[in-house]
Amino acid sequence: MSAFVIRRLLQSIAVVMVMSLIVFFGVNIVGDPVDMLINPEADQADIEAAIRALGLDRPAHEQYWYFLVNAFKGDLGSSFIFGQPALQLIVQRMPATLELAFSALFLSVLIGIPLGVYAGLRPDTLASKTIMSGSILGFSLPTFWVGLMMIMIFAVILGWLPSTGRGETVPLFGVPVSFLTLNGLSHLLMPAVNLALFKMSLVTRLARAGTREVVHQDYIKFARAKGLSSRRVVMVHVLKNIMIPVVTVIGLEFGGLIAFSVVTESVFAWPGMGKLIIESIQNLDRPVIVAYLMITVLMFVFINLVVDVLYSVLDPRVRLQDMRA
Repeated sequence: MSAFVIRRLLQSIAVVMVMSLIVFFGVNIVGDPVDMLINPEADQADIEAAIRALGLDRPAHEQYWYFLVNAFKGDLGSSFIFGQPALQLIVQRMPATLELAFSALFLSVLIGIPLGVYAGLRPDTLASKTIMSGSILGFSLPTFWVGLMMIMIFAVILGWLPSTGRGETVPLFGVPVSFLTLNGLSHLLMPAVNLALFKMSLVTRLARAGTREVVHQDYIKFARAKGLSSRRVVMVHVLKNIMIPVVTVIGLEFGGLIAFSVVTESVFAWPGMGKLIIESIQNLDRPVIVAYLMITVLMFVFINLVVDVLYSVLDPRVRLQDMRA
């Protein structure tokens, strides 16, 4: 087990190093932040002074090496616009994004798995067909359009929920959260549902496919022959065996929830990392863009590592295959 984890850890470090190279040079070849930051009427001396102050006068490989050395110290550079450490700006916005992502993931699992299992156990019923049709809509409808429709219906027409902002927050272990207050929860509900729709559809279809495959296995027939109740068969035998692909996809999709919550945060004016990165791209604030992308890469790599370890715990064959390879 330890050899499996060490192998995956070394692979993760290699991926992070390669991605740091791609991210840094990919961001630095796009546009010129000096054009955004300097008054068009400034003379050449002022422009050159600004370039030196931002560290843009050094060759690209030196800038990358400087970035890499500081990154190992926890310094991802300072924002050109705000004049604050880029990591600090992102960490300030991270609780809002993580709260939104965890809420969306919770809704996806809470609703998607039961719907998928039900549709898999009773595939020919009207309810099952309705569930699968709904999952197709969840895949097909654009996130921004669904968000705008939710605002139109629940905020403008019905007036049930607020349309923008995070609402009232309270500290939980020193981190501000909104789901512990009624006002904050009302602000969280629509963006969380909007972000969860695609993932919910994915989880539903995975759970249904897994259930359809498992219910015909011999151990399920044997469990029923022993006289076990249908509830115990489903809760113990079916769920346990369909959770391997579901756990894998949920882990990977959680990284996607964080990375691609930009649209939802923009539609609902949710003060998270996604809104910050949109503003940074508009202003060519390179340090913030690079820091955001690197943090996203680290999240993806860490989640993949955790998923691999969980996968090997749920299915020891994965471990053995890796050792033989």
